[in-house]
Amino acid sequence: MDVERDRRLVTPDSTPASAADIPSLDRLLNDNAFATLLAQFARAQVTATLRGELDLLRRRAVSGDLTIAALSVEAIAGIVGSSLTERARPRLRAVFNLTGTVLHTNLGRALLSDAAVQSVLRALTAPVNLEFDLKTGGRGDRDDLVEPLLCELTSAEAATVVNNNAAAVLLMLNTLANRREVIVSRGELVEIGGAFRIPDVMRSAGAKLVEAGTTNRTHASDYADAIGARTALLMKVHTSNYRINGFTASVGVAELAAIGRARGVPVAIDLGSGSLIDLGGWGLPKEPTVRAAIAAGADLVSFSGDKLLGGPQAGIIVGRRDLIGRLKKNPLKRALRVGKLTLSALEPMLSLYRAPELLAERLPTLRLLTRTAAAIEAQTQRLLPIVQAALGEAYEVTATAMSSQIGSGALPVDQLPSYGFRVSKAAGKRGSLGALEATLRELPRPILGRLADKSLWLDLRCLEAADEAEFTVQWNYFDR
Repeated sequence: MDVERDRRLVTPDSTPASAADIPSLDRLLNDNAFATLLAQFARAQVTATLRGELDLLRRRAVSGDLTIAALSVEAIAGIVGSSLTERARPRLRAVFNLTGTVLHTNLGRALLSDAAVQSVLRALTAPVNLEFDLKTGGRGDRDDLVEPLLCELTSAEAATVVNNNAAAVLLMLNTLANRREVIVSRGELVEIGGAFRIPDVMRSAGAKLVEAGTTNRTHASDYADAIGARTALLMKVHTSNYRINGFTASVGVAELAAIGRARGVPVAIDLGSGSLIDLGGWGLPKEPTVRAAIAAGADLVSFSGDKLLGGPQAGIIVGRRDLIGRLKKNPLKRALRVGKLTLSALEPMLSLYRAPELLAERLPTLRLLTRTAAAIEAQTQRLLPIVQAALGEAYEVTATAMSSQIGSGALPVDQLPSYGFRVSKAAGKRGSLGALEATLRELPRPILGRLADKSLWLDLRCLEAADEAEFTVQWNYFDR
């Protein structure tokens, strides 16, 4: 072994190596260069990864592509360490959302408030009374943790929570209309993300869809005429992800509820995004509120927790106590129920709505939606030199006005005035916007924008002041 080691010390690094020159697995594992890796990743992982690297070195030796330089302990340890580090890196990573879409479905939609985050942390690190009644000492109902708050904020009699709004609609239909008919306006047969359509949910729930009216005009008489002996439910779906303009007509909740009461048929409203407050108070476009739907006579209202509400992913159903009771008895409810983390985030988020005058300060979703274009412009101008310096002369970076959108199907045609960077190729310079966009996605904390009109747009609406320092650091990694 001493002769072999001496030979390597005097052999140029570029000298071809054979399989016989490759160090043994045991020798490498016992070398000090691997001590840190063994302490960090444990022996089983390091050994398995090292075996894979040694197999690769043997294949390179056979193909004549192996040199002495690749066989140093330090070189092998470096490759193994990089591989282990990459494998250990979480697949779910924080990113900078500069797409211009605030509630971006692919990026997790709403951000949680500080109060919600702390509540989730407590639920993660300590036993909690998820289904334990502290007053009686007996078993409790997990819905009891948020039902009083939901009833207070919506004026409903009762409430229940499942894992998303699609699940809420599925549960309502399967409970109330299995093997029976549900009447829906033809103009409200929406498709949400991932080709998920209301008619598909109907079939999955075992309900038969009965269409009323036409695509652009549905009247009260259309609902009334469609009611028959097998009608179980009248359903209204809020068309939150599109809008029909022009020669249109639709039936409001109050009018539909009156028809339902007269014929003894419950009325369910799928609000989709859902809102507990009038967004017009903050200068935002109006969106139907849950309380208004209940006040208008809806028997059940379902909505999402992670859209305009600003909380965790959840499907919330509020309404008549007897109907909510039936939903809870359906075996599907157990399959669709939420866990302690969702409820631990939902309760403090709902509590914020008790103080609406402080909501824009404490609820991240509303805070981002209400940022002024002037404030975003000032931030853009402040960060512009950093981005320009990082991209160099290959690209032109300008601070420019742009439009954000709420996202997740909420108010699709309404735009929010915003500001950010427009990046384009500099005249006569080599550069690819596609390659640039890909490079930004590969940063330690990826920066996500959007490509359009031969430019890369980086909208700063969702870049809060607390994240500016980390945002600046990312540009130091940028390789021109």
